[in-house]
Amino acid sequence: MYRDAEDAVDDIIARVGKTIVLGLPLGLGKANHIANALFARAAADPTINLQIFTALTLEPPPLKSELEKRLLGPVFERTMGGSPPLAYARALRKHALPKNIEVNEFFFQAGRWLNNKQAQQHYISANYTHAVRYLIQRGVNVVAQLVAREGEGAGARYSLSCNTDITVDLLEAREKGEVDFLLTGQVNDELPFMPGAGDLAAAEFGGMLDTKETQFTLFAPPKLPLTMADYALGLHIARLVPDGGTLQIGIGQEGDAAAQALILRHTHNAAFCDGIARLLPGITAKPCHDTPFETGLYAATEMFVDALLGLMDAGILKREVDGAVMHGAFFVGPRSFYRRLREMDPATRAKLQMSAVSFTNELYGDVAAKRAARVGARFINSAMMATLLGAVVSDGLEDGRVVSGVGGQYNFVEQAFALKDARSVIMLKSTRAKDGKTSSNIRWSYGHETIPRHLRDMVVSEYGVADLRGKPDNEVIAAMLSIADSRFQPELLATAKKAGKIAGDYEIPPEYRNNTPDRLAAALAPLEQHGLLPRFPFGSDFDAVEQRLIDALQAAQGASTSPLKLARFALRGFFGGGDDEAALARMGLERPRGLKEKFYRALVRAGLEQSQHNQKGNAP
Repeated sequence: MYRDAEDAVDDIIARVGKTIVLGLPLGLGKANHIANALFARAAADPTINLQIFTALTLEPPPLKSELEKRLLGPVFERTMGGSPPLAYARALRKHALPKNIEVNEFFFQAGRWLNNKQAQQHYISANYTHAVRYLIQRGVNVVAQLVAREGEGAGARYSLSCNTDITVDLLEAREKGEVDFLLTGQVNDELPFMPGAGDLAAAEFGGMLDTKETQFTLFAPPKLPLTMADYALGLHIARLVPDGGTLQIGIGQEGDAAAQALILRHTHNAAFCDGIARLLPGITAKPCHDTPFETGLYAATEMFVDALLGLMDAGILKREVDGAVMHGAFFVGPRSFYRRLREMDPATRAKLQMSAVSFTNELYGDVAAKRAARVGARFINSAMMATLLGAVVSDGLEDGRVVSGVGGQYNFVEQAFALKDARSVIMLKSTRAKDGKTSSNIRWSYGHETIPRHLRDMVVSEYGVADLRGKPDNEVIAAMLSIADSRFQPELLATAKKAGKIAGDYEIPPEYRNNTPDRLAAALAPLEQHGLLPRFPFGSDFDAVEQRLIDALQAAQGASTSPLKLARFALRGFFGGGDDEAALARMGLERPRGLKEKFYRALVRAGLEQSQHNQKGNAP
């Protein structure tokens, strides 16, 4: 039992020497104090060689504008500010990593290291399930992990909690004599004690840091509000999931929208079916699983997201496999998610089993049992772009820079083809906007791909489902055109014709030529008006005032595409605007000082007025 992090470092060096290959779990499960103490010791002693192998180093997103800082700064501080910053990340960001320290990540927090040469050069491209073998190859000799504790003294047990993913596989390899490493734990009382493969006796650990001084508030990223485009996409996905099936779903707005759409299908079935019909006027939705759930779903998912608790509450996530309704490999989420898992009764929590990533992401090992369990599987993951020929871009740019990583996406695509009745479902927003310019996320071609076109399956945008599996190229192109934004369809079609990949006389059917945001908004207006498409379906860390301000700042951002448009928008706030003193006070603009703050106040007032107008238009 270590008295402090320095005590832990002394013990680690005494046991393994000055060449340290440190494995830190992906995301939430890093033992921050131990990692920082090891980094500081190596930075001060060049005879120590420290190699850090990890993924998903969690940091608050950067805030660009002054208004963003005023609104989101306090939110980020209370949701993510309590977690000690990781010293290696701070050094990387300053391009000040000592020569005797190397950091390798196999998955980045999305976009955070895009322009950092040192991070980009030391990125390791890996499937999630391959990371453990790379750790072993590199000679991992220390794993420093955040854990939950249950019991006291010699009888205490420790849970790997949020990160059974790779550590469970490493422990199995250690037991077989394939690797030798020191498992060092750091107790955090906010972590829930999760049952399953990560429930370990004290003897599994070489040392444990468990002091009041090293307790900290867990990193808990706040959820963003869902848009109508998110919900349109989610409704299309919800009709692809068969009752009695298996679900894998990832983090993000699209995943939350899909989960809420599944709940809508189950609890307000008529409204769900009406929503599908309104999204696809004159089109028969195929495939279409649109009935409430009787048998229910089982989740075999890399990431345990809080939306799965919403599905369990709704009576959807209830099909049991070996006594569990879910097997997951890691989690990170909002503070309410951690609290609920901590406070959950043991019998219910026992149905939410944390396991090795090799279990959730692969079929190897008791293949027959996994095949029997994972019937009707739908593996639902996000992408940045896709091509007309069905290749998927999820992790990087064509110049070689990495945005995030492959993670488990390829694993699940592979499972979708290996299982008899499974499908891979790729979620894709049809467009993106940057600096006032909208571009298509459906491209003719792209210089990088994560999932090659020979593994094309289902791609879903807010405009529908493109079922690509086993189809010839001309049919694939036609299907992808049908879910593209209509502003970009003519150019995409012309390019495909020029390449000779679709008939020269092919025309996009009329029913697919009205793929516009306005049509989506009109189609989903009745569901929104009846409160069936909430902006935060699974709760929010933003209070009511902050939620109003999110709308206001989004309106102001929409007006910032040109100086003239922004000036006109500000004038509305100078001479009118929303009268919301609580919102202005929250932004520190109730008594503006100087021209700059008066301008900010005008933008906020104009944004509040715009959002109030929008809400009145959508009122029941």
